[in-house]
Amino acid sequence: MKYYSLGKTGIKVSPLCLGAMMFGAWGNPDHDESVRIIHRAIDAGINFIDTADVYSAGESEVIVGKALASKDRSRIVLATKVHAAMGDDPNSQGNSRRWIIAECENSLRRLGVDYIDLYQIHRPDESVDIDETLGALSDLVHQGKIRTFGSSTFPAEQIVEAQWVAERRGRERFMTEQPPYSILVRGIERDVLPVAQAYGMGVIPWSPLAGGWLSGKFGEGKENKSRRAERMPARYDLNEPGNQKKLEVVTALSKLADEAGLSMVELALAFVLEHPAVSAPIIGPRTMEQLESQLRAPEIILDAGVLDRIDELVPPGTNFNAADAGWSPKVLVKAKLRRRHYR
Repeated sequence: MKYYSLGKTGIKVSPLCLGAMMFGAWGNPDHDESVRIIHRAIDAGINFIDTADVYSAGESEVIVGKALASKDRSRIVLATKVHAAMGDDPNSQGNSRRWIIAECENSLRRLGVDYIDLYQIHRPDESVDIDETLGALSDLVHQGKIRTFGSSTFPAEQIVEAQWVAERRGRERFMTEQPPYSILVRGIERDVLPVAQAYGMGVIPWSPLAGGWLSGKFGEGKENKSRRAERMPARYDLNEPGNQKKLEVVTALSKLADEAGLSMVELALAFVLEHPAVSAPIIGPRTMEQLESQLRAPEIILDAGVLDRIDELVPPGTNFNAADAGWSPKVLVKAKLRRRHYR
């Protein structure tokens, strides 16, 4: 397996990153099976594993820790994230110095490791000065508890602001961004990917299969269901015009994949791997079968004709459903922030 640079960090990573969101109560509750999946990925050459504190309320980190206990940890690039609520304490969430430092210790304990290679801010927090966040992360780097840090699902303007603040205040800077990116969710091609390239940031796309839309289970005459629909109904409800459009496109993509001699999964991953800004898309298998179906993707190179056809079906920079962006500014969500006289 070839290994590629994670932006300008100097860290070499496999072309696929193993996402651990589906290990634990959210997906596969069998710890032993989850560990076997992680071991199979490592044995196949994947050296990059991504999890988060919030995945199954910390259970995913525990499972990853169990898997790494019998492997050479020094050969694994381990990433996790902080931001989401971990309980009902209002201070056990967000991007404050207080929470970042406390939760890093909690993640280290759950993972059973001495350091984290890549610590990521899971979402923006508009209630916190970005300098406060960067200062806490910089201190963790200097203490040796994390090697580098990045952002996840940040809009381009906040990525730029963070880079400028880091330069002005003498902070360490975000070295990676983890955005949503797939054939069906191409909005970041307009701004986030060019900005990441301009700053030499590694890009680790989440949901390259569009939350299951590109898994082969969606399309004309198919089941058209996802295990994630209960948690994220806005992204799956076929009464939503954007989701209906996705279903039409997936049906056409199925035919395109067949013509190219590929599975839908292989087409989807090969597309994301094609973008020069991408370091390693995150795959999130729940079963061994799902993992095996994705391992061949780095060997596939899509020809220009296939890529042109994808561009016709989904114009570059397009998101059919705004919910697929993964985050919206509060000014778009809360009416009182747009109205001087809110009632």
